[in-house]
Amino acid sequence: MKKISLFILSLTLFSSCSSGGDEGDAQTPPTIPSLVYPTNNLVCIDNTVEFKWNASSDAQNDVITYQLDVATDNAFTKNVVTSTTTLLSKSLSLEKGKFYYWRVKAIDSKNKADKYTSVYTFFTENQGIVNHLPFIPEIKLPVLHSDVSGSSITLSWTAVDADNDNLLYDVYLGTSNFPTQKVASDLSAASYTASSLTSSTKYYWKVVVKDDKGGNTIGPVWDFNKQ
Repeated sequence: MKKISLFILSLTLFSSCSSGGDEGDAQTPPTIPSLVYPTNNLVCIDNTVEFKWNASSDAQNDVITYQLDVATDNAFTKNVVTSTTTLLSKSLSLEKGKFYYWRVKAIDSKNKADKYTSVYTFFTENQGIVNHLPFIPEIKLPVLHSDVSGSSITLSWTAVDADNDNLLYDVYLGTSNFPTQKVASDLSAASYTASSLTSSTKYYWKVVVKDDKGGNTIGPVWDFNKQ
């Protein structure tokens, strides 16, 4: 009887030690790398671009592969290239005279990955172009798809121009998914305050960015819910 009790105790201790070891082997993804070059909003660079980023670290010392995405839109629905490498740089030949957006994600050998880096944008040089169109505007407020309340709602955005031209903005706002009603024209400030909005209604809006040389860039359609 004593031998049986010792045997059961040994099995219990072995099971406890084994369980503790499994918990210590939990996999975590590598850290998010940071982008180095091209820097954000860089303009007129050579169309052969060497993308560079800083290294990620991995708690389990797994081999890290970096996925580079380059696209002509900031939602990455029009990807020009997706490439993977274990190095901290990748050289690509792109078209001249275009806006590009890029990001990187680190993936370890266990296929664990965290989020992408921030998205950076740049413009490749094109000889003969006198005027560059403004960059696609980016939303600030309200946060995309958010619920907002109040008697008036402030819409705000950011916009950049490669030539540092003075910019003006037209704002479209409505309840259809592609708003056609222009509610403001030639705004010099990158914001608009909307009032008299109907509660419990979803609104869609977009901004057209215009430079002082006749260049226009139509922004994406954004939305918010009026509470």
